[in-house]
Amino acid sequence: MPHKFKLDRRAVLKGMAGVALPLPLLEAMGKEVTEEIPRRFCGLYVGNGMSLPFEKHGIDEWSWFPRAEKDGNFVFGKSTEPLSPYRDQLSFLGELEHANGTKNDPHVCSDMWLTGAPLHDPKPGTFNSVSLDQVIARHTRDHCRQPSLVLSIDAGTGYASRTSTISYNQKGIPIPAENNPRLIFDALFKGSRGTLETQREKLRLRMKLVDAVYENAKTLDKKLGRIDSQKMEEYLTSLNEFETRLQASEKWFDIPLKKQDYSHLELNASPEDDPAVYYKTMFDLIALAFDADITRSITFLLHREDGMGISDTFPLKLGLNHTHHNLSHKSDKEGMLEFAKYDRFLSKQLAYFLKRMNEFQDQSGSVLDNTIVLYGSGASTTHRNVNLPTMIAGGANLGLKHGQYWTGRTRMTNMFLSILHSMGIEEESFGDSHGTLGNSIFSV
Repeated sequence: MPHKFKLDRRAVLKGMAGVALPLPLLEAMGKEVTEEIPRRFCGLYVGNGMSLPFEKHGIDEWSWFPRAEKDGNFVFGKSTEPLSPYRDQLSFLGELEHANGTKNDPHVCSDMWLTGAPLHDPKPGTFNSVSLDQVIARHTRDHCRQPSLVLSIDAGTGYASRTSTISYNQKGIPIPAENNPRLIFDALFKGSRGTLETQREKLRLRMKLVDAVYENAKTLDKKLGRIDSQKMEEYLTSLNEFETRLQASEKWFDIPLKKQDYSHLELNASPEDDPAVYYKTMFDLIALAFDADITRSITFLLHREDGMGISDTFPLKLGLNHTHHNLSHKSDKEGMLEFAKYDRFLSKQLAYFLKRMNEFQDQSGSVLDNTIVLYGSGASTTHRNVNLPTMIAGGANLGLKHGQYWTGRTRMTNMFLSILHSMGIEEESFGDSHGTLGNSIFSV
């Protein structure tokens, strides 16, 4: 007869000297554990904040945060209205802030969005810590081909306080981002031609080359001045990330990629030509990467801070009268309305992404159900780092309860800790967190 004995999924065996080892997945832990779902994270960032009009302007309906209720439910503002079909799969979170934000140059919002750094009070732009996506990547890397995917509207790392990446490694060094759809596609899906043995030999040669370059670069670094040494450290970080991916790739050679349809991709899309087509292509690539379980941790910086990069001109390309950074500084009714109309454009792109994530199916639910999508900015308006515009979508199978506009002045790092726990990553803290969000959209 079947027994009713049930083990906790976190059960361990204790040995001598108090050493404890986790048990393998056993049937006694229940079907929901032995058929454990993939848990994914996607961080989407918009620099310069969102439009939050003043009440005196009489355009509350254009606020990015909900400002009205109907039958006990929040009402989408016009700038987020394109997301209304996904009400049951998303929530707004208000009054979040980074406690360390006021210690920084007000333009470093993107640098610290996923880190909450600085943990101390050093010279602005000289310190950072590990980002949320990289903590997640460290815990999920054994289950997928690539630990993480770092994307941006502009490639590379940018520079301190004007970065073109929101991902930072364990030492707080920025991880270079990629922005070319074709290069991203080739790296994720194309693979090498030839026999498996030929591919392995090419991989070994590449790894030897990287090792040689890495050692020579470390030797050179010892002879450089402070500024050059900092640049070299970023280069070494890039090499280290590349080597890690190479090392992880060999074990996946014998496992074919999931068959997918790539015919709709616009791989020649450029942000200089059509922002909507470019964003659509990038979101398609993210959704496909998750669906094929190539990676479980992705970040995408949609806009840089302070007018940096090509994205600052996007409002002009859409027929608005000012650049994105210029709009973020507008305090008059007309300017805030234009800013909100651009927010609506971004909401349409996000709605397309959620649609695609719903279309792909895992063993249990949609890819979106098994993914926490964090969308927001490190500033509210005009580089103010309080009441950070924040939206979370997906994660229904990870315990998230949506359709809410949750508010409560607290540290954003508390939310990050809640995200980690929802993903089964039992960290005691993250950055300067002092707990989780508790009674909110997170039920774990």
